[in-house]
Amino acid sequence: MKTSGILLPIFSLPSDYGIGCFSKEAYKFVDFLEEAGQKYWQILPLGTIGAGNSPYLSFSSFAGSAYYIDLEQLLEEGLLKKKELESIKEENKGKVDYEKIREDHRKLLRKAYFRFHPDEDYKKFIKDNEYWIGEYAEYMSEKKSKFPESYFCFCQYYFHKQWLALKKYANDKGIQIVGDLPFYVALDGTAFTYHKELFKVDEEGKATVVGGCPPDAFAEDGQVWSNPVYDWEYHKKTDYEWWMKRLRHNFMLYDILRLDHFRGFDEYFEIPAEDETAVNGEWVKGPGMDFFEAMKKELGEKKVIAENLGFLTDSVHKLLDDTGFPGMNVLEFAFGAYDDSIYLPHKYKENSVVYTGTHDNDTILGWMNTAPKASVKFAKEYLNLTKEEGYNWGMMRGAWASVGDLAIVPMQDIIGVGSEGRMNTPSTLGGNWEWRATADQIDNKLAKRLYKYMQMYGRVRKDVKEEAKEEA
Repeated sequence: MKTSGILLPIFSLPSDYGIGCFSKEAYKFVDFLEEAGQKYWQILPLGTIGAGNSPYLSFSSFAGSAYYIDLEQLLEEGLLKKKELESIKEENKGKVDYEKIREDHRKLLRKAYFRFHPDEDYKKFIKDNEYWIGEYAEYMSEKKSKFPESYFCFCQYYFHKQWLALKKYANDKGIQIVGDLPFYVALDGTAFTYHKELFKVDEEGKATVVGGCPPDAFAEDGQVWSNPVYDWEYHKKTDYEWWMKRLRHNFMLYDILRLDHFRGFDEYFEIPAEDETAVNGEWVKGPGMDFFEAMKKELGEKKVIAENLGFLTDSVHKLLDDTGFPGMNVLEFAFGAYDDSIYLPHKYKENSVVYTGTHDNDTILGWMNTAPKASVKFAKEYLNLTKEEGYNWGMMRGAWASVGDLAIVPMQDIIGVGSEGRMNTPSTLGGNWEWRATADQIDNKLAKRLYKYMQMYGRVRKDVKEEAKEEA
């Protein structure tokens, strides 16, 4: 059966404390998904928020962001006082002010930490996660704050405890969580600090090459990402042990993993670390199918979405076919200067995930206002877009009506916001990863309208009892 889902990061949820978190609003959103006939909630990475406030540049491949901890649950456990929460309560103005939430949340989390008394559940968590949490706590204490290592363990305990409870609530309602796994790790993080053997480095432990993109029509000097590059020969010798730990942990956090930069498993672009442009970079073969065979052997069958966007070679297409993973189709890419795009819905495969746009694209209404007039005209003709229905609803209809097994649309498109709702503009600093929904934008009326479209295009989530009856 064809299904659908919504893309909404945790930080974009409504809340009273400056940033979306694992709060009552998150549980209400799960209820909204159920009422709207959705089966999937895509949330982006849950990791610690790194440079430029990006969730894709985390300090750790295992730790989660402490800012997603619901402070009201800490109040209920007696770790915070009501007046302390009141002191940081504010009206949701539709943006995350990261500087302010860092100050406010750290202040309250530290108060809660000093009042916390470790119990058996906490001790079990530390033991079960000893393969990563000690390094992370040491790194954060020494490199970032000089605060006790046990504080960072405390934050991770509550992050995982609250998230897994919310995930269970979603799963019990038949809703699965789609998370993102960044291909690279940050130069400023635990993996590169403690495990130089995983990367291409010199005798002093400095990266010899970094990741990036070659020069093209959009960037004549290419892109230098500054991420350390994996030593795949070493990884292969260890049966990809570090990667398997990383994957196993992430499959605990999410039901489905979207593998970011899937192309990198086939070929990746590396640039001399001292270069300021990508002109002298070169393509190097990645681990290919050997990696995914090791993954299947170690972890069994897992649900994966391959981020296969951009210019793809025949070998990338073959790797995707060999894995059997669904790739991605993005509607906003379909209506370019030529009318033969692979992203036009009539060219989709069933085994694919259809998006109106991703976190790196403008919203539908923003795209309608900024795309070339010829592209907008083509989109209107192809999808029969009208003001009466709403251009955003017409574009989403194109995704839902397609043969793609799964269609996911960003919450901004459902609400109908313009470019002010754009999540991220690649290669820019400032103003990214900030957009938040307000409570009044996500209501029962919207859920009912979504449900009607799901019925129309055969994507409505069946009743759990009905599915059980069919299986029996």
